[in-house]
Amino acid sequence: MLPPLPATASLLPAFAPWFDVAGLGVFAASGALAAAKRGQTAVTLAFFALITGVGGGTVRDLLIGAPVFWVHDPRAATVCLAMAAVIWVTPERWWRDGALAWFDAVGLAAYAVYGAAKAIGYGVPPLPAALMGVVTACVGGIIRDVLAGEPSILMRPELYVTAAALSSASYVVLVEGGTKRLVAAIIAAAAGFTLRAIAIRFHLALPAYRARDQGRQQDAS
Repeated sequence: MLPPLPATASLLPAFAPWFDVAGLGVFAASGALAAAKRGQTAVTLAFFALITGVGGGTVRDLLIGAPVFWVHDPRAATVCLAMAAVIWVTPERWWRDGALAWFDAVGLAAYAVYGAAKAIGYGVPPLPAALMGVVTACVGGIIRDVLAGEPSILMRPELYVTAAALSSASYVVLVEGGTKRLVAAIIAAAAGFTLRAIAIRFHLALPAYRARDQGRQQDAS
């Protein structure tokens, strides 16, 4: 577990380190898997694990005026590099094609809640705090996809940002409504993961934008 630094310990709820390490570890694993599936070197796996694990949290900390967590706490980078090592030494057959999506789903839910909780701890109002949860959960995966030459997860039809938004918004609403923070975190993370899991399993997606000219042509026909 990654306990918070002494300067920020009083700003974060007790559950936060657990959600931090969960999001960090599984996002790092998803980054290492993305590199491994392309036959990259151990150094590349380590880089992908690190940038995917800390990317969202770095942007969040810069936006809310917090110390960038992994720069001041070497344990964060250690977790990322350890996950890269695990992926490197284990047989490829252990990681089926869907492993990347499921690792990403776990990290998405955990990090969305953690990001919102940290933003609230730093005095960010509810709505921006919920958005900080989305940033925390999504930016690392976006960077991973760009570096891997994959279409960004944002551009895929399945629900992704919506699942992160559900987790972070649920947490903020529950906490603002007086729910204990640990209970709110569990409910919110479960909700976001469930939505993302349904989206993966059944290819659930929001309606796509349809150009107005196209709509007129269809109506005319």
